[in-house]
Amino acid sequence: MSVEVLNESGVELDTVTFLRLARFTMARMRVHPEAELCLRLVDEATMSQYNKKYMGTDGPTDVLSFPMDELQPPRDQEPEPEGILGDMLLCPQYAASQAPSFNRSVDDELALLTIHGILHLLGYDHAEPEEERQMWHLQATLLAEWLAAKRGDSVE
Repeated sequence: MSVEVLNESGVELDTVTFLRLARFTMARMRVHPEAELCLRLVDEATMSQYNKKYMGTDGPTDVLSFPMDELQPPRDQEPEPEGILGDMLLCPQYAASQAPSFNRSVDDELALLTIHGILHLLGYDHAEPEEERQMWHLQATLLAEWLAAKRGDSVE
């Protein structure tokens, strides 16, 4: 999987962790091995600009996803669809400010938001209650699997 992580946030972060998490999530979701993802870690000013331009909302947000080929996880025995997954923007400063309200560490919040953004790239949404339940359950499951794998040092 081609994953590019660009840290433009001004915050010192371990980009390798984001790379491994993105690959882990994409593999669990059966994304094609040649799919491409670009994850940009940006500051609040940059996130605010994108949030205003694409969502019509003032101020920063935690994560924005921009799907390219509208890939979706394959069902059962279907082959993984090829293509470009898309681009994600993640704002570490915003994530750090909201983590305490969710009783999460900043690292866990960043991991959850990375997973959340990838799920959006795969067509998941949370606009409707049933969609929200499904997406929240899936991202919680993926986060738990990631944290367990990370503790076991078996993440790649």
